[in-house]
Amino acid sequence: MAELRVPPGRAGRLRLRRGLEVARRGADLLDRKLRVLRARHEELLRAEGEARERWHARLTEAESWLRRGLILGGEEALDETAVRRPAELEVTWTSTMGVRHPRAAMCAVPEPDPDEPAPANTALVHAEAGYADAVRAGAEYAAAAAAARAVGDELLATRRRVRALRRHWIPRLEAALARVDAGLEQNEHEDAVRRKWVADLQARGR
Repeated sequence: MAELRVPPGRAGRLRLRRGLEVARRGADLLDRKLRVLRARHEELLRAEGEARERWHARLTEAESWLRRGLILGGEEALDETAVRRPAELEVTWTSTMGVRHPRAAMCAVPEPDPDEPAPANTALVHAEAGYADAVRAGAEYAAAAAAARAVGDELLATRRRVRALRRHWIPRLEAALARVDAGLEQNEHEDAVRRKWVADLQARGR
């Protein structure tokens, strides 16, 4: 790691002290941010896990009804199923410590048109409704996963910045300040010795 460039003398010491103060204050602020992010990330991970379980449950239920419908009506029963308009997704956003992430996702699945042919049997009706629920649950899960990922990425980045300050930058500043302090102390000592020597010579010359 390259040596710090510090102006000589007291100007260098003043700059180092200011830099050290700023670095320590920055590390403290990042520590507080880290605590907030860590707590929020844990909440979002729990929400993601719950959303994933809901999505899997809805999907499993829909697939179960689909299998029953195919047993009752055969694969050709799906040929009579109408193609609907795409679902519409709306995502609302929020932020945590400056990190923008999804707050929620609302997915609107179009209702069947009254003029469309009905599914061939009741099981397929349940399957149709089940897949609509699964799509909505999948959107909620995707939003929860994206939120957890965004906050998690910022958590890691903040942890790296704190580590860089605490383990590298602050120790470098402290070491540089110690060297400057030692140099100034040595200079002051040498000045004092010279002044005493001059004073002794003047006293002997009288």
